[in-house]
Amino acid sequence: MKDVQDFIAGFKDFRQGWVGPDADLYEHLKKGQNPRALLIGCSDSRVDPAILTRCAPGDLFVVRNVANLVPPCQNDAAYHGVSAALEYAVCHLEVEHIIVMGHSQCGGIRALMEGSLLEKKDSFIGKWVSLGQKAKDRVLANLPEKPFDVQVKACERTSVLESLDNLMTFPWVRQRVEEGALALHGWYFDIETGTLAGYDQHSRRFEVLA
Repeated sequence: MKDVQDFIAGFKDFRQGWVGPDADLYEHLKKGQNPRALLIGCSDSRVDPAILTRCAPGDLFVVRNVANLVPPCQNDAAYHGVSAALEYAVCHLEVEHIIVMGHSQCGGIRALMEGSLLEKKDSFIGKWVSLGQKAKDRVLANLPEKPFDVQVKACERTSVLESLDNLMTFPWVRQRVEEGALALHGWYFDIETGTLAGYDQHSRRFEVLA
């Protein structure tokens, strides 16, 4: 119960800012949102995008899920929460950037690499992380003799690239990228070192950004 009370106390502090020093900002936000970037991140409690980037309310449109995965475009009768949020951000908010941010120590990617949950038909996690199967296959093909933890870390990065590829299967994403109205970014936050890396198309490597 103490945690919940702490959350409520935190909101009280936030609200004081809402009606205090940041009153002009919040008066503006009451009229609607106009974020310039969509960030697709992991649900992991250690990697909250707004906290990591020191964003103010209204700066980021955020989608979080297990292992920060983006599914390919599928026009069927299933429920597609990530795709719906992506459509809203791109087609209605007209964001200018989409960032897929992976991270180290990702439990979802470890589950993908271990494979046990993928075999369980009643596991929501197993079904979801199977979206990263191509990334897993690439890592096992390129690093067959490496220790498991090294393979997991490689898959954390490779899955970000697979998600960037999947973004381009959405016609309205591809169109805006080709028109130069939308840029895609792959980021990787290393919890152990406290560094943020970004994928460089020219070097084809994750280069340290901060």
